[in-house]
Amino acid sequence: MTNIATLTLNPTIDVAYEVDRIFHTRKMRTKSEFYSPGGGGINVARVFVRLGGNARSYYMAGGATGDALDGLLDLHQLVHNRIHIAGHTRVASAVLELESGKEYRFVPPGPTIQPAEWQACLDQLETAQCNFMVLSGSLPPGMPDDFYGRVVAIMRRRNIPVVLDSSGPGLKGGLEAGGVFLVKPSIGELRQLTGLELANPDEIADAASEIVQSGRAAHVAVTMGHEGAILASTAGPLFLPVAPIEAKSAVGAGDSFLSAMLFAISIGWEMGEAFRFGIAAGAAAVMSPGHDLARPSDIEHLYQRTSQIS
Repeated sequence: MTNIATLTLNPTIDVAYEVDRIFHTRKMRTKSEFYSPGGGGINVARVFVRLGGNARSYYMAGGATGDALDGLLDLHQLVHNRIHIAGHTRVASAVLELESGKEYRFVPPGPTIQPAEWQACLDQLETAQCNFMVLSGSLPPGMPDDFYGRVVAIMRRRNIPVVLDSSGPGLKGGLEAGGVFLVKPSIGELRQLTGLELANPDEIADAASEIVQSGRAAHVAVTMGHEGAILASTAGPLFLPVAPIEAKSAVGAGDSFLSAMLFAISIGWEMGEAFRFGIAAGAAAVMSPGHDLARPSDIEHLYQRTSQIS
């Protein structure tokens, strides 16, 4: 069985509420509340384990909220390695207004990381035992822009393939090291990385293919929401649509996509079919309310539907 490790530099305690209607100033009583361990790598690990894989979560956490995050990870029965920091782990909120069906998300920047803390993180990763290392999520304040690039270099030296899913400096810095196995930018993140408008699928495919041709990544999966996704590799670009669904929340869709695609790769699926499985998982996450991620039964159902419409 394949073992993956995930790194979450800026994890969250994800809190989800439901209210009938949102008003300013007035106290609003929630109908329900949910608490989950969150952040890119942790979400990837949660879905990977649901699908039957093995995952170990490395994450930086501190303060009383860091302790609470530990407890939530234990409740979800996730194997985890905490890198202790002085700052308090952030709490992110999603509020669903039942009357309109709209979801409001509030995400703090997170604690500032000190040099000794991020160096301790690198030291831990030197001994990580895994078949794939997943670097997922934004860089918190205080981290050097090339931090993910440093991790890529460590893993390349140890012959461990790296999967990268970040934005802004995290995405750019991780790719600059070269040799990433799989990178998963959204269309918005790819536009920010390239500085190009990328107005149509051909332009998106060309931009993704350039990342492959430059040696920065072997595979580039660009997610485009309800418009589907594009996979670029040395075999050329592949576009796949997404099955029509009723969207309930965007929380965790990209993480679910990445996790399911990597799970399929880890059990030997051909890259195109693994990509299709990832698209199904992203759609399955959108079907779930804001406190949940993709469920295996929904992923399988949507995978069969995606196979029929392309």
